[in-house]
Amino acid sequence: MAAFEYTAIDARGRHKKGIEEGDSTRQVRQTLRDRGLAPTSVVHAANTSDGQSQGSGSGIRLGLRRAMAPLELALFTRQLATLVAAGLPVEESLHTIARQSDKRRVSALVMNVRAQVLEGHSLAAALKAYPGAFGPMYCSTVAAGEQSGYLHAVLDNLADHTEQRFESVRNVQMALFYPILLFVVSIGIISGLMVYVVPKIVGVFERTGNELPFLTTALIDISGFLRGNWWIIAIVVAGIVVLSRWLLRQGDFRLGWDHRKLELPIAGKVVRSGNASRYASTLAILSSSGVPLVDAMHIATEVVTNSWLKRRLAEAVQSVSEGSSLRAALESVRYFPPMLLHMVASGEASGQLDSMLAKVADYQQKELTRLVATLVQLFQPLMLLFMAGLVLMIVLAILVPILSMNQLVS
Repeated sequence: MAAFEYTAIDARGRHKKGIEEGDSTRQVRQTLRDRGLAPTSVVHAANTSDGQSQGSGSGIRLGLRRAMAPLELALFTRQLATLVAAGLPVEESLHTIARQSDKRRVSALVMNVRAQVLEGHSLAAALKAYPGAFGPMYCSTVAAGEQSGYLHAVLDNLADHTEQRFESVRNVQMALFYPILLFVVSIGIISGLMVYVVPKIVGVFERTGNELPFLTTALIDISGFLRGNWWIIAIVVAGIVVLSRWLLRQGDFRLGWDHRKLELPIAGKVVRSGNASRYASTLAILSSSGVPLVDAMHIATEVVTNSWLKRRLAEAVQSVSEGSSLRAALESVRYFPPMLLHMVASGEASGQLDSMLAKVADYQQKELTRLVATLVQLFQPLMLLFMAGLVLMIVLAILVPILSMNQLVS
């Protein structure tokens, strides 16, 4: 049994869209006819994606393999944890979640997972079929919960972890939203003044034939350059963006760039704290779910975004597999905060590595949030001063000739 997305027409001529389970498109069409609907399209849900036609079903599309939004994943995990803890079978819980969702893409995804569970696959195996939506850490945690017989408890911990990650990312994004918006608006206002307003006002001074101040002359030159060469500037900027993205896809260049980022004074600390928090929290949830330490380290390495750190952590996994302690292996990476290393050592000595990892992950995330908030608070007045300075320069470039003309007249 699989999930199918359908488009049909009811008795009043209205179009209806939804998801129906069945063994084949023919069975789904017959089911829709029995309900008084005239099906116009029935497509396997795994071959559809948002915003695409579902009429012919030609071509294999990977809509369900796209990553779920962080909020969608957090909501799905919490709902599944709640329903399983209440004693509902997994397939019934998935069916309830699919019906609850108001997004057809998410509903289709959950229904396909449920279909695989009904065919005899484990929940973890069904989730692994959609790696874009459920990452290795997620699937390994679920698998550990199924093997231990405490799926409801593991799902509850996983739901907490997913929600905390979502909240942390959202807090950082919200903190960065205002300064980015301020920067974009500032550039837009300055560009508008330079391209449209300044030429019309300064053109009056040029027609007088008087010698213009240096600031006014420079402003006229800049304005003329922007108006006459804006397309060249746009091409250069686009070329820089494309070249940068291409270079970052090259392994050696990306590795060197990621290494340099770790050495930067302020940005390096943000990168180190963010990756340390992500690695520690992932390792904590996997270890507490019963995943062996070496396997947990291997999976946690995949959530690290810095390629240089990822390479060093892969070496740390090898060291632990050869008998080294976790603290010594992480210390060899060189870029993890001392707090994390001391907490790991304490956890290994006391036998409470899971709780220590969770505590240090929470600490690192709070430290990252405080650092970003401080940088944002510093950036806002600097951005205002920068914008005020540019506007003051434009105003002076216009006012100085006017004052000179008034002195000549008097």
